[in-house]
Amino acid sequence: MSGTVVVGVDGSPSSLEAVEVAAREAKLRGGSLHVVHAFVWPLMKVPLGPSAMGPPEGGLRTVAHRTVQEAAARAKKSQPTIEVTHAVIAGEPLSVLTTESQDADLVVVGTRGLGGFTGLLVGSVAVYLTAHAECPVLVTRGRKNPTGPVLLGVDGSEVGDAAVGWAFKEASLRGAELVALHNWNAWTGPVAAGPRIHVPTYYDVDLYRAEEERVLATAIDGWREQYPDVHVTPRLVQEYTRQALIAASEESQLLVVGARGHGGFTGLLLGSVSQAVLHHAHCPVAVVRADRGHRHRHEGGHGEAQG
Repeated sequence: MSGTVVVGVDGSPSSLEAVEVAAREAKLRGGSLHVVHAFVWPLMKVPLGPSAMGPPEGGLRTVAHRTVQEAAARAKKSQPTIEVTHAVIAGEPLSVLTTESQDADLVVVGTRGLGGFTGLLVGSVAVYLTAHAECPVLVTRGRKNPTGPVLLGVDGSEVGDAAVGWAFKEASLRGAELVALHNWNAWTGPVAAGPRIHVPTYYDVDLYRAEEERVLATAIDGWREQYPDVHVTPRLVQEYTRQALIAASEESQLLVVGARGHGGFTGLLLGSVSQAVLHHAHCPVAVVRADRGHRHRHEGGHGEAQG
C-alpha cells in the first residue's frame, strides 16, 4: 500500500478540520498527505476564468486552486515533517474521491461541507463513499482531538474480520487500548420461520451468552497474536447496537466498523445503525470494507509515499 492519506476539501470549516486530522493520520503512518479539491464547475459548462469586469485574480478556477493551496498549507503547519501534495481535479466529489481511494491507505472527509461536498452524511454521498471506496474511509466528527481507546464494533462475520484487523493496526499505531464491543440478544418469543409459520424458541440465556462470548473471542484472538502490543478489552453488551456504540464513543478516540455485517450490525451503512453512528458518534468514525482489507490485511509495512 502507498502510505498516502487523501483528504477531500472544499473550504468549509468541516473540511479544514478534516485536513488537520488527515495530517495526523499521515504522520502516524509515516506516509504522505494528498489534499484534493473536486472541481465540479467544468461539468456545468460555466466560465472558469476571471470576468471581464472583475479582478484578474478572480474566477472559479482561481478560487479552487486557492482553496486547495490554503488547505495544504494548513496541513503542513499542523504536521511540518510530512510530505504534503495537492491537486484540483475536475469532477464531482463521489467519483473523484473514489478514484483517489484506489491508491490510498485512507480517505478522510469532514461531516459537513459546501459546494462539492454539500450534504455529506445527510444523503447519498457518505453512503456511496463508505460503500465503494477502495480503502478505509475516516469521517471526522464529534469531539475535537478526542482521546481514549480505539472502539471496534464486532459482529463475528467473515467480512467483519477486515475491520477487526484494521482496528488492531490503528490501536498499535496510536499506542491505545482497543475496546472490542459485541452486541447480543436472547430472544424468547416465537420466531417466524415462513408465511404463517411461527416456531417457539427457548434459549438458555447463560448458554447463549457463553456462545456470544466465544464469537467475540474468536474474532479477536488471531489478531491478538499479530499485535501483542495492543491491550484488548472485550466488551459484551445486551442492548441496541447503535446505542452501545454511540455511548462508548463518548470515551473513544476512534470508532471502527465494517461496511457490512450480520447479527447486531445487520444492514450497516444501509439502515438505521449506520445513520445513527455517522450522525451521532462522539468521535471520528472509520468504515472498513472487506475486499480491500482481506487482500492486504492492513499490513504493517508501507511502500513509497505517492504525491
